[in-house]
Amino acid sequence: MSRSVTVIGLGPMGQAMAAAYLDRGYEVTVWNRTPSRADALVARGAKPAETTEEALAANELVILSLIDYDAMYTAFAGAEHAVAGRVLVNLSSDTPEKARAAARWVEGLGGTHLTGGVLSPPPGIGSPDMSTFYSGPREAYEKFRADLEVITGKTDYRGEDPGVAALMYQLNMVIFWPAMLAYWQAVALAGAHGISASEIAPYATENYAGMGQFIDFYAPRIDAGNHAGDVDRISMGVASMEHVVHTNADAGVDTAFPEAVLAAFRQGAAAGHGSDSFSKLVDLLREPA
Repeated sequence: MSRSVTVIGLGPMGQAMAAAYLDRGYEVTVWNRTPSRADALVARGAKPAETTEEALAANELVILSLIDYDAMYTAFAGAEHAVAGRVLVNLSSDTPEKARAAARWVEGLGGTHLTGGVLSPPPGIGSPDMSTFYSGPREAYEKFRADLEVITGKTDYRGEDPGVAALMYQLNMVIFWPAMLAYWQAVALAGAHGISASEIAPYATENYAGMGQFIDFYAPRIDAGNHAGDVDRISMGVASMEHVVHTNADAGVDTAFPEAVLAAFRQGAAAGHGSDSFSKLVDLLREPA
């Protein structure tokens, strides 16, 4: 277990990570393109690096929290030689293929790349209940596992392929952003009728909590290729989403999001699957037009 770490990138996530390490007594070196973002951390004892070369040289363990992987290449321009001997734990969001390319690039410079996908908002960093996906060289993961558990108490190692952690993270984002946008849509519609977000919050929470039973029900059926319309049908989805679109339109609320969902149901019906379960849409999504 290391007792020192470098954190590169001090947006809300990077600041939360650096703070978590300071809370645990680590010596923390920080770097950010806008140096003033480090001020609060420096006041707590963090060491500011003037350059990424200096930041890399400070510690073997280097945490990256950047907007994307391209930002890493930009930040390290001219300091590539300093990557040698370092373990870069890249917690930036990007695609699996970009994670694999980054791992090859880092390895070519003599460093080690671990991909990470953090399933926590900044306020949850440091919590034992939050989790992070990791993939890449197992030896590096095991060596710094205790240090990574400072960021989130749970670590989910997904194997040597550096792209897998990025994929697992993106799978969660596929669910998270549309799910929250669906709630915003409901809030907008409720507001058009004088109903507050707080008033519908308990119902929304109950709705989302109940999604687990649907996922548990459909997952084995999808894996078995069973899309029988014995519980639901795509035609039902078409009718229901048409009602949703019309209800929003009648209230003067933007309909772009529910119309996109309706379009998916209509695509399934047009393909001749109106009597099948709406899980059949999975097959259609796998083979987009």
